[in-house]
Amino acid sequence: MKQLLPILCLFAVVSVMGCSSSHRGTTWPGKRPLGSEIENYEAPPRSHGESAPTLIEPDGELALRDVLSLALMHNPKLASASWSVRIGEARKLQAGLFPNPEVEFEVDEITGSVNNPNFDASGMAMRLSQVVEIGGKRSARKRVAESESRLAGWDYETERLAVLTDTTLRFIDVLAAQKGLQLTQEIVNLSEKTLATVAERVDAGKVSPLERTKAAVELATNKIELGKARSGLRSARKGLVSTWGSKTPRFSQAVGAMDSISEIPLFESVMALLSQNPDVARRAQEMEQRLAVFALEKVRRVPDLTLGVGLKRFEETNDHALAVGIGLELPLFDRNQGSVLEARYRLAQIRHERRSAEVRTAAALAESYETLAAARAEAIGLRDEIVPGATRAFGAAQEGYKHGKFGYIEVLDAQRTLFEARGRLLDALSQYHQSVAIVESLIGTKLDSLQHGKGRER
Repeated sequence: MKQLLPILCLFAVVSVMGCSSSHRGTTWPGKRPLGSEIENYEAPPRSHGESAPTLIEPDGELALRDVLSLALMHNPKLASASWSVRIGEARKLQAGLFPNPEVEFEVDEITGSVNNPNFDASGMAMRLSQVVEIGGKRSARKRVAESESRLAGWDYETERLAVLTDTTLRFIDVLAAQKGLQLTQEIVNLSEKTLATVAERVDAGKVSPLERTKAAVELATNKIELGKARSGLRSARKGLVSTWGSKTPRFSQAVGAMDSISEIPLFESVMALLSQNPDVARRAQEMEQRLAVFALEKVRRVPDLTLGVGLKRFEETNDHALAVGIGLELPLFDRNQGSVLEARYRLAQIRHERRSAEVRTAAALAESYETLAAARAEAIGLRDEIVPGATRAFGAAQEGYKHGKFGYIEVLDAQRTLFEARGRLLDALSQYHQSVAIVESLIGTKLDSLQHGKGRER
């Protein structure tokens, strides 16, 4: 058996070479500018998943930056996407390994019985074989695994922006719900004062008791709306904390400038950043991945060699014989035709998918931009003209009612007009800020970082 030692050493060296691949590569793509300054969770390498960061539930006031930090570090879906990247890296490691050698022992020509075997005339053999991949299969396989790993990185970046956007939208929902509750409470307080004023005039015999009944009904209706507003706020708060994996909100309130309205950039400057959208940007990587698959399927048509070497010992004569063999699969029927054809079709398919993604994202961006512009115009009109006018009309109606110039119906109508206008303003502001968040998610950057209309306040 000593003759086999050099050969065994050679196979051992080949095996060690197959285990020397790196576990880390350029898998994570560069962050889009949106939210890039906020730390986000990335699954650590060489980990079994026990290293999730500890969540400290906030119990004070929360600004947008606070909730974004919480969501990016603790969102369960984002954490899952980061482990997909690590899975891709592990597959890349596996793809670069050499096939294992095989060792086989054989004893033949055994005489005698099962209970009393005779090995005197038998022969003992040991064979060592190794598959040698031909045609660059290993390097082609590594390219496929590397491109798929980078695709997982792009999926992670897409999910990061999705978490940023969803968290921002839910934060705006909480701000709007807080403002809505405050507005409804003001309506209830005003209705109580109005009821007291009407009751005084009824007791003085200046107006019909029917007006007190109407005022009492209006107050009861507004109290019902107050209950709905409280319920809506509770729901919005639970939706917000769900973005960082919590169920019960403990924070006191969200703080943010709902009333701020900035200039928006020109549509052309916004559309110019369409290529930063991760769904569009990842298509180039997907094209590379399908090219790599196509190349791999083509080289798989080349059969691999199996090299073998063995040593046989004959017990009768104590002689040894060395055997060397080469095995080669004959590609008579299966030449991987179907897989090559499928890879070619998928390569043609991705070109249309890439174009479809660009058109779809451009349409979504155009629609979101128009929604943003409309919401901004409506909010400015309500803030600068309609709400101030309705406020003056309501004040005049209240003053006239005290002096008997107007009836209760005129006061109630002015009151409803005022608070409907304030409610519409709140809805328009909420729509404006949500549209900003959606447009920013589609271009991967903040709108106020663009040159046109940068942060200007109206």
